[in-house]
Amino acid sequence: MDLSYQRRLAAEILGVGESRIRFDPNEFERVEAAVTREDVKRLIHEGVIYVAPLHSNSRGRWRIRHEKRKKGRRRGHGKRKGRAGARQDPKRAWMNRIRKIRRFLRWLRDHGLIDRRTYRRLYMMAKGGAFESLSALKRYMRDHGILPEGVR
Repeated sequence: MDLSYQRRLAAEILGVGESRIRFDPNEFERVEAAVTREDVKRLIHEGVIYVAPLHSNSRGRWRIRHEKRKKGRRRGHGKRKGRAGARQDPKRAWMNRIRKIRRFLRWLRDHGLIDRRTYRRLYMMAKGGAFESLSALKRYMRDHGILPEGVR
């Protein structure tokens, strides 16, 4: 039986696409008999004609992929699409690095492990970008005999 006319009317009335219109399988005769808008509206009201719910995309595959990425998989060169500066903002990286170095220098000064002049000299070197990481600062201090024993 051809219910395309009823389907089109119901879609128009309900304001959805025709593909989302469903009919009660036990009431096909009543749907076929509905030829006016009023008939279709009555069947909608009675629940014989109804709208199928929208389905969103399944997130199952995403969850599996996300767990793998958290472990470090799927992050190789073949998956990267922007330059390094687009993937990690160089300014944020600098801020994190310099804050860590300054925090360490402050700690050394406050605990009396380095004097104020040494602190200021190392601080200005760090500001100038002399150390690419905290470990580089510690290496410099160890090589120049500034870092006291026991500080790691």
